[in-house]
Amino acid sequence: MASLTPFSHSHSHSLLKMPNVRPPPPPSFFSSFILKDFPYSKTLSLKLPRMVTRNVVVSATTAEKPRKRYPGEAKGFVEEMRFVAMKLHTKEQAKEGEKEVKQPEERPVQRWEPSVDGYLKFLVDSKLVYDTLEGIIDKAPFPSYAEFRDTGLERSEKLAKDLQWFKEQGYTIPEPSSPGVTYAEYLKELSEKDPQAFICHFYNIYFAHSAGGRMIGKKVAEKILDKEELEFYKWDGDLSQLLQNVRDKLNKVAESWTREEKNHCLEETEKSFKYSGDILRLILS
Repeated sequence: MASLTPFSHSHSHSLLKMPNVRPPPPPSFFSSFILKDFPYSKTLSLKLPRMVTRNVVVSATTAEKPRKRYPGEAKGFVEEMRFVAMKLHTKEQAKEGEKEVKQPEERPVQRWEPSVDGYLKFLVDSKLVYDTLEGIIDKAPFPSYAEFRDTGLERSEKLAKDLQWFKEQGYTIPEPSSPGVTYAEYLKELSEKDPQAFICHFYNIYFAHSAGGRMIGKKVAEKILDKEELEFYKWDGDLSQLLQNVRDKLNKVAESWTREEKNHCLEETEKSFKYSGDILRLILS
């Protein structure tokens, strides 16, 4: 690259005597010439006007790469959680699903044949999990948990009514089984030491039940309950609004988290799916 150092008078004079050579015109510092044809380098610092040199240096040294945007981040943290959850579905379960089926229990059920006994196990274990969740929220070992009291999504009392209904029909209500007990204990431990991970479970449990859970409840009712709709699948008020209220609260709580804490929350999603899946499979046991 040619130096931009201005020629001395003696140099200029000798150049004029050479055939077909003209002295270079002075550069225009008010055009795009400098930035376009002379990227920032040591050459630029040679005797350029002070203001121009400063501008070029600043533009070169302070330019930062835009921060990585996480899928759904622009809409709020709940959308990030939803995105991660949907990716953990298979293609058969959701159009956004990306999970590859590796284990036998992950394969779609070929014949949907629920039993009353299996369904009762599912309801009993589900009630234990909701009892645990709602007890934690009520005690609020972390202040942020208190935001989620009385959201209208609570299921414990609804499940108690359903189990009472089954009892009145002559069925024996079983004790909680291993999947429910294991999950409830895990939630207790998590809630005391890891609020971000706990919130991940809170979100996935309630929101999954309001979507896929309702579909499963309808199928079971058609198969074994003569289409009886249980209280577990009913909400007081407009469900879509109740869910939106909780989304807003979740987004508000997550605003105080660092990016690392948010990522930690998202990473817990797979465990949430595993524990919930173990309980769900009781329906077919």
